[in-house]
Amino acid sequence: MSPAFGKCYDPTGARYGIPTFPWRLAPDGYATRRQLRASGLRPGGQPVAAQLMRRSPRRKSDVMVAHLYRIDLAKPVRLMTSRKWGALALAMLARRTCPQCRRDAGYVIPPTLGTCVPCAYPEEQRAA
Repeated sequence: MSPAFGKCYDPTGARYGIPTFPWRLAPDGYATRRQLRASGLRPGGQPVAAQLMRRSPRRKSDVMVAHLYRIDLAKPVRLMTSRKWGALALAMLARRTCPQCRRDAGYVIPPTLGTCVPCAYPEEQRAA
């Protein structure tokens, strides 16, 4: 067993407090938040059941950790209500509305510009 693999393999949880597995080698029955969401599930308040660990590709002294949750304790994702959909639509409209000309730009206004493109570059719009 390689030294890097040995540091990441602790199925009993004696070293890190919770069961720890090397990256991509988790046993069946565990999933990350993203994997649960892709299956239409959420953790539902359960504590972290295990973790995946590997070295960071950028810094050799750091490690990357992904928390795992038990699939059998996961709950279904809550559906969006009509009020939540309405609030989301209003928030997106606010992101598309130019604060200078007050028009819907049809796209999310970049925070670097702060306004729609015609208001940010009026000279170029007149030339075209």
